[in-house]
Parts: sequence; C-alpha cells; structure tokens
Amino acid sequence: MELYKRQQYNILIDRLKEPRHFIQVIVGPRQIGKSTLIKQVVDNISIPHYLYNADTVDFNNNQWISETWESARVRMKYEKVNEVILVFDEIQKLKNWSEFVKREWDFDTLNEINIKVVLLGSSRLLLKHGLTESLAGRFELIRMGHWSYTEMNEAFGYSLDEWIYWGGYPASTIFKDDIRRWRKYVKDSLIAPAIEKDVILTSNIYKPALMKQLFEIGCSYSSEIVSLTKILGQMTDAGNVTTLYSYLEILNQCNLLCGINKFANDVSRKYQSIPKWITYNNALLTAYKGIDFKTDRFDTKNWGRWVESAVGAYIISQAEDEDIKVYYWRERDEVVDFILQYHADIVAIEVKSGRRGMNKGLPNFSKKFNPKRAIIVGTNGIPLETFFKVNISTLFE
Repeated sequence: MELYKRQQYNILIDRLKEPRHFIQVIVGPRQIGKSTLIKQVVDNISIPHYLYNADTVDFNNNQWISETWESARVRMKYEKVNEVILVFDEIQKLKNWSEFVKREWDFDTLNEINIKVVLLGSSRLLLKHGLTESLAGRFELIRMGHWSYTEMNEAFGYSLDEWIYWGGYPASTIFKDDIRRWRKYVKDSLIAPAIEKDVILTSNIYKPALMKQLFEIGCSYSSEIVSLTKILGQMTDAGNVTTLYSYLEILNQCNLLCGINKFANDVSRKYQSIPKWITYNNALLTAYKGIDFKTDRFDTKNWGRWVESAVGAYIISQAEDEDIKVYYWRERDEVVDFILQYHADIVAIEVKSGRRGMNKGLPNFSKKFNPKRAIIVGTNGIPLETFFKVNISTLFE
C-alpha cells in the first residue's frame, strides 16, 4: 500500500522544483513522519538526492557537515549533474551546526553551485539553536505537527473516538487492541527518546529526573487547571516553581506539553496565572492516565477530559502558525475552556461532551469581554467531527 502523504508533501516538492532560493527546514516532534516525508519527496522528484543522518555523529564533530557537503559537490562533478538535493536529518544534534550550514550555503551561493538543502529537526528547539541567528533570511520553515483526526481517519481508518483516545502517532496504531503493549511502546519508543534526546540533550536541563516527572504528571493532568505548586508537591526530586516553569516552556517548544495561561486584560496577570495543562497529542494523556478504551469511553466524566484535551491539542497545534494566542478563562466557579485571541479579536470556546451542564461561564464572559464569537463545541454545538476539520483562523472571519 502506498504510504499516506501529508499536506507538507506537496509544499516541499513544489519548493524543491523552484530555482534555489532558500534552505527548506522541516521541524516537528519525533515519530510524526518527517523522515517518511523526505523519502516520499525524493522518490518522486527527478532531481538527484543525497541523504545523511546526524543522529549517530559525535556532538562535537561539526566538521562532518562540511565534509559531507564537499562530498556532495564532488559527486555532482563526477556524476555530471547541475543540481542536487542535500538532506540532513537530525542536524540539531551537532554543536554549532548552524554556523557550518551557513558557511557552506553561502559558499554555494557565491559560486553558483546548485545544491538545494533540506534540514530536518525536532520541533522549535531547532529554531532556538541557530535558525533565527546564523541562518536568518536563508530559510523557509515547514512545520509538521501531530497527526490530526482527518489524517488518522484517512490513513488508518480511525474513528473519532479512537483518535480522541489513542491520539496521532501512526506507528502505534498496530498496538491499539492491546493497551499494555501500546502503552509500553509509546513510553519506551516514542516518549523516552523525545525527552532524553530532543529535550535533555539539546537544552540546559540541570535536573533531568525533575523534567521527566514534570512531563509525566503534566500529561496526566491534560485539560485540567493545576498550579505548579501542586505539581511540585507530587514530585520526589527537589526543585522550585521557577525551574518547573522553564522546563514546561521547553516541553512546549518540543510540541509535547504546554500550560496555557488564564485570559485577562492585564498582561502580567496572564503570565502569573495557574496553567491549564494540554498535551499536544492525546496519546500522551492516555499513556499516563488511561485504563482501557471501553472503560474510559463509557465513563462520562472521564471521557469529557479526553474530549476537552483533544480540542485543546487541536487548537494549540495550529495556533503558532496562525499567530493566535490561546488562553482559558475562570472567575470563581465560572469557566470558559478556551479563549482564542487574534490581535484585538477574541473567540470563546466551551467544550461539551455530555459530562456537565452548561455553566454560566460563556454568557458571562461574553458580557464582560464582548468576543467576536462565543461557540460551543460538542453536544448541542458544532459537532466534534466538524470542528476537528476546521482551520481555527476561520473562526475569526
């Protein structure tokens, strides 16, 4: 069966067919198909290609980039081709990688050598470590997020409930009938490498055990509003709230876990608020909180958490690309699940899945802040299946 092609396939193949202008950078968390995408592209384009993976190269061996690049130039000469595609996977693993990429790219530009370059790396950590400094003005970004409901449905036949529960990791689909094996695979083969390689090794993490605990506890609280102080109280490793906040921001940069802030007119109050925890992929909630599909699906209160977490994950996966800020709102017992802000416009979203009656949060928020739209997603509102196919930017139209 032909591998499913995500929308980024067409974007990349079109850009590589254009004259050489910019380095193409594909970023996204582990196991969401970056390497598969590049293989699909190079297999379906007539331009010769050279693929290299930096995952096993020593961290300090940044000269490997120059040596590999020069090899590509030599191959072009002896193979008598006037353009090639040069791909570096996991490039951010090398020390000062961006300086070497800049030097070689500028050399080719000056000497009119037609090497089109594609870099693959893990989420926004790649941006943090070089793109915005050494390579400013030299690259275009292609973001790949976790798989959406539409993608998992089309590629693997997932129902809406299955996607809400099992999330969007394609490789885990073969284990969904055995949750123990599925959970072990997700934790050992997906989560552990993401934390240990993409987070701890590429960031200044002084307490790795604390980071891991924060991730595990935070995932189990997805869709809940829980203070960092309470989280800290559940940890065995010593730390402080400031450290936890910085670690949470790194997890957010890796598209794994985030804490969205409370909406307020006062900017300082937004950033001092208790976070609402949201995983970027509901598989992370299920891995740390799930019992089994049938039990959790038919526990009305519990299932409401999974639905709200899935809505939150879908929103935050699009928010950065669309320049949309995401918050929640709470005043005493009144809550609005998600507040989306685009410049001066506001959209309020209440998620309903039969777990609770309508509270007064949405109408009271509307009276106080006059949002552009106040909508219900789920029961008696926009059907979940419809919402998960919507680009959130259209909510502001």
